[in-house]
Amino acid sequence: MFYYVMKHLPGPQQQAFKELKALEDFITKKVEQNQRTLDRNSPQNFIDSFLIHMQEEQKNPNTEFNVKNLVMTALSLFFAGTETVSTTLRYDFLLLMKHPDVEAKVHEEIDRVIGKNRQPKFEDRTKMPYTEAVIHKIQRFGDMLPMGLARRVTKDTKFRDILLPKGIEVFPMLWSVLKDPKFFSSPRDFNPQHFLEEKRQFKKNDAFVPFSIGKRYCLGEGMARMELFLFLTTIMQNFHFKSPQSPQVIDVSPKHVGFATIPPTYTMSFLPR
Repeated sequence: MFYYVMKHLPGPQQQAFKELKALEDFITKKVEQNQRTLDRNSPQNFIDSFLIHMQEEQKNPNTEFNVKNLVMTALSLFFAGTETVSTTLRYDFLLLMKHPDVEAKVHEEIDRVIGKNRQPKFEDRTKMPYTEAVIHKIQRFGDMLPMGLARRVTKDTKFRDILLPKGIEVFPMLWSVLKDPKFFSSPRDFNPQHFLEEKRQFKKNDAFVPFSIGKRYCLGEGMARMELFLFLTTIMQNFHFKSPQSPQVIDVSPKHVGFATIPPTYTMSFLPR
């Protein structure tokens, strides 16, 4: 938020800047490797496709296809697509150990729809409303990015009698919607029924906004939904979760770090089913 000030001050943010620089260097080396092996007729991945488009846009002085944007875009995919899904899965495991009755229902649905002799497919999701409701509930309960990400107002805008001048940064407070009792009864509780109809069919809720809102909502939403479903069902197809603590004393209170919310540190066992 205040990078150009914070980078000059001592503090823990310096370690974060150092680690982000290391990730940027890692991506830069991958780009250089792809530049040496690039085959225009057979792109192997996102970086190759971007490099090909860079060559096509060489004579365009206003092109956004340059090495800097390539590195930062690849870094965004690498970072955002890894940290968010893994953190959500860590919350999955913790909440399911806290609520073994919910875990048992997910196991039952996995066994009934998928069985034990094949890997889950994303297409199974439409036949597994309870599992889908649990994943949605975990994302809502976890509220990973409560402040959302910064947006910039493109023109003078009046909002609730407040003038937002063009160019000012705003943050969509996603938590205010995800925790709103008008949309979710008992918002502090872990209750998958929020996303289920009476006949146990999955029920959408317009207040479910963990991927942010507006035109620039999370570009990776589709990929994240697929990963969360496939990873969780594949793991639960093969394992039962066990905590050294009894469910009653498991602490699921989030640990806040900067803009993100992460689950507390915990110990668990994966027991073969």
